[in-house]
Amino acid sequence: MASDAVTTHDAIRVKPTQDGTYTVYRGTSVLVSGLTRAQAELYEASIIQQARQQTQHVQQDAAAARSVH
Repeated sequence: MASDAVTTHDAIRVKPTQDGTYTVYRGTSVLVSGLTRAQAELYEASIIQQARQQTQHVQQDAAAARSVH
């Protein structure tokens, strides 16, 4: 069963830096840095949307597999 729960090790976060740009993190890993706030928020949203689409496809595949049997 898939879960929508986000754990702290894979949470996506946007944080400001001292130079006025923004960095996007997945847990403690830097995904991208040096962005404007708008760019960072758009990047964050696209990652979340991709993860939701993947979860949806997995759930659809599982449901299709169950209906075959």
